[in-house]
Amino acid sequence: MTAPMTLLLVRHGQSEWNARGLMQGQTAHVPLTALGHSQAELAARELAELRPGVLLSSDLLRAVQTAEHCARATGLPFSTTPALREQGYGVLEGRPSHELWDVVDWTDAHWSAEGGESLAELHARVAAFLGHLCAEPPADVVALVTHGDTIRAAQAVAAGLGPDAMPGITPHNGSVTRLEICE
Repeated sequence: MTAPMTLLLVRHGQSEWNARGLMQGQTAHVPLTALGHSQAELAARELAELRPGVLLSSDLLRAVQTAEHCARATGLPFSTTPALREQGYGVLEGRPSHELWDVVDWTDAHWSAEGGESLAELHARVAAFLGHLCAEPPADVVALVTHGDTIRAAQAVAAGLGPDAMPGITPHNGSVTRLEICE
């Protein structure tokens, strides 16, 4: 039995596309807004108090900018990985989110937009990443700067749930979610 590892999942601060209500997915170049930087700074202070030993981030700009705040607050360097990216929405990225309610089949974990990624694929990607962390724990407390759907997938994996049972509520921008894994 492996000792439990604490994950501190930081959702990136508000991005320009969050503020405009656009579907981001894996669009790489979307920066934080001024509010997003403030949210990232507050999350970074909270994170520093929790004393992670390792800091990893999605490689998408909005997460990297948030991780930079976290690195300053914790004194930790960070590395990036595509494993922590948001769910890919393919051809839907950049479109207004409100237009997608009638396009996306939110009830089917295997549905994906053209060029995108299903919830089942996201869940499998996150499960594989967390499995690797458990197999080779880099620290007792690991901070991951990532995205809303990725956090929901991690919550499901940690609870032993499949992609069809992911939590319905997405953590707020600039929030820190604590999970225990590897038990």
